[in-house]
Amino acid sequence: MAVKLQDVLAQAFAAEGCEVLFTLMGDANMYWTEAMSRQPGITVVNARHEHCAVAMADGYARATGKVGVASTTCGPGFTQIMTALSIASRASVPLVVFAGDSPMLAAYYVQQIDMAPLAQACGARYIPVKSLDRALDNVREAFHTAALERKPVVLSVPMDLQKQAYPFMADYIPSADYLPMPQRSLPDPAMVDRLVAMIETAEKPAIIAGRGARLAGARAPIEALAERCGALLASSLQAKGMFEGNPWNLDIAGSFASDGARELFAEADLVIGIGVGLGAYTTESGYLYPNARTVQIDINPRGLWQGLRTADMHIRADAFGGAEAIAAALDKRGIRKPGFRSPAVAAQIAEDRPDRKEFAIAPGLVDPRQAILELDAIVPKDWDVVIGGGHYLGIAMTHLRGRAPERIHVVCDFGAIGNGLPAAIGIAAARRDGKVLLIEGDGSLLMHVQELEVIRREGHRLLMAIVNDGGYGAEIHKFRANGLDPSLVIHGRGDLAGVASGFGVRGSTVTGLGAMQAMFARHQEGNGASLWDIHTDDTVVSRPYRRVHYGEA
Repeated sequence: MAVKLQDVLAQAFAAEGCEVLFTLMGDANMYWTEAMSRQPGITVVNARHEHCAVAMADGYARATGKVGVASTTCGPGFTQIMTALSIASRASVPLVVFAGDSPMLAAYYVQQIDMAPLAQACGARYIPVKSLDRALDNVREAFHTAALERKPVVLSVPMDLQKQAYPFMADYIPSADYLPMPQRSLPDPAMVDRLVAMIETAEKPAIIAGRGARLAGARAPIEALAERCGALLASSLQAKGMFEGNPWNLDIAGSFASDGARELFAEADLVIGIGVGLGAYTTESGYLYPNARTVQIDINPRGLWQGLRTADMHIRADAFGGAEAIAAALDKRGIRKPGFRSPAVAAQIAEDRPDRKEFAIAPGLVDPRQAILELDAIVPKDWDVVIGGGHYLGIAMTHLRGRAPERIHVVCDFGAIGNGLPAAIGIAAARRDGKVLLIEGDGSLLMHVQELEVIRREGHRLLMAIVNDGGYGAEIHKFRANGLDPSLVIHGRGDLAGVASGFGVRGSTVTGLGAMQAMFARHQEGNGASLWDIHTDDTVVSRPYRRVHYGEA
């Protein structure tokens, strides 16, 4: 039997290091997917929705640092993934999506659509395979672009081209052989001198680290720099946990900052952002530290972003090298300042709480803040925690503590809900250790509840804690804040535990505090996934929402 292009392409994907393929098959990708299933060491995960296939690959890439691989068919299969592509693009997640395309030689094909503008509008790179001669070069370029530029790439391959006999020797050199060797980007000494002068005159400096600092493993040099200049430490949402255990850690800066952290930021006279965009959420559109001069240290600093002036001065350097160089310059000049660091400030940070407001909780319901604290206490700190988007995000992210940043996965880069569940499946496929907790909302879960079947079929021992307020919590609180009737977005809690059981997943309903310890023991003893339907009181408004939507100081 003649070797076909689809077989050669599958071999190329295997040579690129693909270990898990997340797919939903249709006419334009089914034969290539079958060829992938025959490659040694490759697991094929059949999703129930195309969006979820790409979101699973996104989660897999976030957990492993590798290029995630997903596949869709053409036409309506491809149009389903626009949200997932946008999320991956904004989160700088390296993905390759094998998108089977409509046949080139057909006079008419009902599922034909121009993929290029759709992919590009989402921020993805689009690479079409147009000939047998260039097909392997196109695969190599797709993986090279995804890894080097950290972005999703759509590789479209017409279905009739896939079936053609491949007339050449399949001598494939993977993209890793072409990737530039990682190099540290050191700052311009003149810029270092300028920042050192600013630090020398500053009385109350603070440092905010972001995703770039986390990926660079820059905690140690940043903490060393902070110690020399007496700075407080904080992180962006995507780097939460960066400074866990440090007594000067304020946790998340910006919209999710605690009241105590906001008070201290208001006193800052110098803020240094390291490996962070300093965008609207991280800086509260610049209002978080109104009296501070700002400096951004980043590989690709931007003076204007999200409609904001990001900093007064920008230094082009990677997080590790930049922090290290500035600390060394301070040492050389003998500069060491107390800054914020006093016993009184240390005590203030130690006593800080994310939210102290009391709410009257109805019988049979729980305070979502207390539910998160209970979860945090019983789920070991070495577990991966996956959190989607929604009102509960502001509660989960402010109440979870003691977890390393690489174990926290927040999938809210496009402001879309419904992505936590498939991302958690991708992370579970990467880990294969049964140590993954998903915290998700009821509305988000129901968007892609069909993927519970994938969890059962794949045998993932995933624990899912569903914060169920009986509706779309974000809209509930925004309607109430504006004096509107929220009944349009309150749909009732239903029986999510029963739904889970119908998919073959153990379902339990939580209507009071104190039960999760025993439930967790049963989950650990079991050999499958568990879904906890936690009935929460929808009158509890998160601290971020109270500030933004209710005007609470």
